[in-house]
Amino acid sequence: MKHNWDTIFTPVRTGDLQTEVLRKGALWQLQLKNTGSAVQTPGKIVVLEGSMPFGVDTPIYGEGYNKLSQYGGTVEKAVLTGSFGDRGHYRLPAPDGMNQVYNLLLFLPEGEEASLLGFCSCRRFSGEFWFTPEKLQVVLNLEGVEIAPGETLELETLLIADGSRTALLDALAEEIGKAHPMLPVPEIPTGWSSWLVYGPDVTAEGVLRNLDAIRDRELGLKYIQLDDGYQAHMGDWLTCTEGFAGGGKELCLQIKEAGFEPAIWVAPFIAEESSEVFRSHPDWFVKDETGAPLASDRVSFGGWRCGPWYMLDGTHPGARAHLTHVFRTMRQEWGVKYFKLDANMWGALPFGVRHEKNRTSVEAYRMGMEAVLDGAGRDSFLLGCNAPMWPSLGVVHGMRITNDNSRSFRTFRALAMECFSRNWQNGRLWVNDPDTVLLKNSARVEADPSGSVREGAFVTPEEFLYNAAYTLASGGMVLSSDDVTRFTEAECDILKRLLPPTGAAAVFEDNGFRVGRITLPEQELICLFGHDDVPCTLTFRLSDPAVLTDFWTDECLGHFPAGDCSFEVEGRSARVIRVKRD
Repeated sequence: MKHNWDTIFTPVRTGDLQTEVLRKGALWQLQLKNTGSAVQTPGKIVVLEGSMPFGVDTPIYGEGYNKLSQYGGTVEKAVLTGSFGDRGHYRLPAPDGMNQVYNLLLFLPEGEEASLLGFCSCRRFSGEFWFTPEKLQVVLNLEGVEIAPGETLELETLLIADGSRTALLDALAEEIGKAHPMLPVPEIPTGWSSWLVYGPDVTAEGVLRNLDAIRDRELGLKYIQLDDGYQAHMGDWLTCTEGFAGGGKELCLQIKEAGFEPAIWVAPFIAEESSEVFRSHPDWFVKDETGAPLASDRVSFGGWRCGPWYMLDGTHPGARAHLTHVFRTMRQEWGVKYFKLDANMWGALPFGVRHEKNRTSVEAYRMGMEAVLDGAGRDSFLLGCNAPMWPSLGVVHGMRITNDNSRSFRTFRALAMECFSRNWQNGRLWVNDPDTVLLKNSARVEADPSGSVREGAFVTPEEFLYNAAYTLASGGMVLSSDDVTRFTEAECDILKRLLPPTGAAAVFEDNGFRVGRITLPEQELICLFGHDDVPCTLTFRLSDPAVLTDFWTDECLGHFPAGDCSFEVEGRSARVIRVKRD
């Protein structure tokens, strides 16, 4: 049903601060006026408030501040769908007794039109939605920004509309693109990453061994991604461990000489205490109330290796110059044009004191990212990873939109649920990164799939095919992170069929993400997912008579008339069917 949002929401007055709204159709440009005689420094502030227009059992989808957090559940109780929540893992402030999501809230009543509340911009302030079965609030985190007497502060733009889920997300993507145009990406990256092969123990020898296998087997991958583990310390990105005798520069140049492009992992906004950059320039980092550098474990998650981390301050000119220097060196001297930027959340955590005290954490992060772009070049490819979602709009070329992959069907299924909720972002906000496609067990697991290895560690060929189908349905990047030297011909063939990326994300016909349709210029691909342990029969509709073939094997499945088609899908597996009209 259509809702009269003008009557649902009332602009809120908080003391001398009055919310003002400039309406243009479904767009609400929010402002905050200081009507008093004193400077105001608000933190989180409710700008719109109304009665909840949906029943307690209405399903919802909500975004997180960071890429690891997404929310499902109902109006009565929002439920974290992943493992790392904004309030639990990152310890971000949350309201007592209310549900909280960030920047996007979808109401999905059964059998009715959906309703969307979504922020179209994130230039300075992060948006939130707080709700209970009785109340719905729109909130912005102003982080103590000063508002002078009589001043009207420009906030962010909000889209509020009813319609189909797909149409609403299309509309939001279009409006976001006006405020934060997507950085140009001439080609969707493909490549190989060292992380799930070697982890932090990566060496130049291991990287080059896989490079040789990729070339010899003509896999068609472009980038060789040197992941976490090459650096001497977190924060010292231009110096390497003993596993890189000639340094990162020599390996990157070797990769180029072999006919590939080097890619590299950098966590630009963090440093460990023993790093040279932290010991030499503690003034470049976010401070605590005493003026000392603030360790992230005092206010948030401390880091997954070599912690606690300290957070580089994007408002500090020295820190920005340092970022530009690091990335310019890697671009001009190492020949790198693809940068995987990890731990970006630590550049946007709303804690501590910054050099420019009237800047928000969103502004600080975006200022730092502009410095990275200045060094790397806007014709590079910056991949945001473990990043704040809306603050990254317009400052990254690609975005990891899921947690990390691992050789486990439980992980494959979790990543599919996370990714498919964000399929609408691909090619509109950035290129989606569904994380690496995995096709092979580790050597240790394959040697003894039923004995000494951990129970459930062995992944079946059908489960790996599910992961490949998920990668295809994401429409995004394709990166392998297997030991390619051990690939069979069948595994090589599956990987080659994912290349080049289509760039088109599947549009799903159901909220359970079981039937997805990829529309390409001369064909359609139907992705059928068996998320559960038991087989299922899934149905899709043909608008015209067509020949159906199996995407992975080219087996002809027959000629089918227009109408409904049903196929059985094994449990913990997936099928991809190519549709060519007669």
